[in-house]
Amino acid sequence: MPDPFADQPDWAPRPPRPTALVPAAVAATLRGRRVWVGLPGTGWRGDLRGDEKVVQRSRTYVPVLPEQEWYRAESEGVEVFAPLVPADRVWVEQPDDTLTDPGRGDVLSRLVSLDAPAPRFPVPVVDAGPLVGRRVVHMDDGQERRDLRAVTELHSGADGDICVRAATELAWYRWVWTGQPPETIELPVHLVWVE
Repeated sequence: MPDPFADQPDWAPRPPRPTALVPAAVAATLRGRRVWVGLPGTGWRGDLRGDEKVVQRSRTYVPVLPEQEWYRAESEGVEVFAPLVPADRVWVEQPDDTLTDPGRGDVLSRLVSLDAPAPRFPVPVVDAGPLVGRRVVHMDDGQERRDLRAVTELHSGADGDICVRAATELAWYRWVWTGQPPETIELPVHLVWVE
């Protein structure tokens, strides 16, 4: 298979790995993992976190929380209600470097199956449209730094570079329940992708 990054300049980092969605039944652990819920043919919902599987009356369920509630429970040590979703309706996100991005071609090349949530391919931040609140990945010396949220749009940074500011997801969500703005980091656009 040819290297899709063969023509990439030396200074440009490789993009982060795409995210596959696998059935919860095959995932070893679920605690704190990003999950999607839904029904084939109906639709999907993301920005959720799962907990370990629970068996009740021979049926397997996954406790699922909106990310904000999961972070609040973990950070503040509070109890929150987690609905139990049948495991066959839960998919787990995991980076997968075997997936190939179909590109942003015509509408026919973008069609997906409704049998499971479609893989998520990172988009360069400069091509992603509005940014505030979106999940971003920072490529830092070849390492993926995930679990970040953009807190600004593109802007000229202190050194004149085009940048975006981001916060950890914990700080992003804590901003909601405490009102205290998060600490942020300024990231050059050529190192940031939207998930």
